[in-house]
Amino acid sequence: MSFFKRIFSSEKKETLDKGLEQTKTSFFSKLTKAVAGKSKVDDEVLDNLEEVLVSSDVGVNTTLKIIERIEARVAEDKYLGTDELNKILREEIAALLSETQSGEETEFTIPANKKPYVIMVVGVNGVGKTTTIGKLANQFKKAGYKVVLGAADTFRAAAIDQLQVWADRVGVPLVKQQMGSDPASVAFDTLQSAVTQNADVVIIDTAGRLHNKVNLMNELTKVKRVMQKVVEEAPHDVLLVLDGSTGQNAFEQAKQFTAATEVSCLAVTKLDGTAKGGVVIGISDQFQIPVKYIGVGEGIEDLQVFNKYEFVDSFFK
Repeated sequence: MSFFKRIFSSEKKETLDKGLEQTKTSFFSKLTKAVAGKSKVDDEVLDNLEEVLVSSDVGVNTTLKIIERIEARVAEDKYLGTDELNKILREEIAALLSETQSGEETEFTIPANKKPYVIMVVGVNGVGKTTTIGKLANQFKKAGYKVVLGAADTFRAAAIDQLQVWADRVGVPLVKQQMGSDPASVAFDTLQSAVTQNADVVIIDTAGRLHNKVNLMNELTKVKRVMQKVVEEAPHDVLLVLDGSTGQNAFEQAKQFTAATEVSCLAVTKLDGTAKGGVVIGISDQFQIPVKYIGVGEGIEDLQVFNKYEFVDSFFK
């Protein structure tokens, strides 16, 4: 426990604990029922545990992996008490998250040798994409970076207006054009502006429609290609924003977007208003894409860098 106290600020940890409260309460009430009247972990307890994990939106495939790991431990130790199940689950879920190389960071940082660092944000409308961009801009600015935003979701006027509100609130410049403009043109202008201003971080919003995967793929590919005329390796990150409260629907969106473009990292939002926080574990494992940020509240400070130790500690506290 001292490890957690050493790494995480108490304020950040309190926000995460509070944000995961519904998930934790739901999970443990189900877990308590699953082991009721049992003193050792047997086949019936494992069957019940499987049901608990699936109904907590961890996902079927990830649940089966966790069950297999626990079965191996049962076989090895011969006797495992149900009182130890909490500790074992915590260890195995942390180990599973470790396999995606995600959740090691504790601060909002970017590589020192990549400037400007370009993040292209994708995701369907309504998942909290624009809000995540605003909060991300705020956190990077607080960390001392110079940030420029680009409104390349030109499909909806509301998206441009909403991003302008966030840019004003955070105090960072926004590059935009009229609704219906070519998104690639906006991205190009944004990067040119960022280079001129000697900016550290560029965050580009993109349209969130998924009704035609081919069109989306072509559009995002074009945006990338045009950006590379200004910054050779851009985008350095393609960040997919998912709404954690939609549970299994978030899995489906992740599947659609990873098929349409090369997603390099994930942000899972709205975890505070739901009991579906287990989706973070499942999505991270199933798509082998690191979860980089999580949204655990509505406040401007409530976007956090995802750290697996912190997450698991809050989940099983």
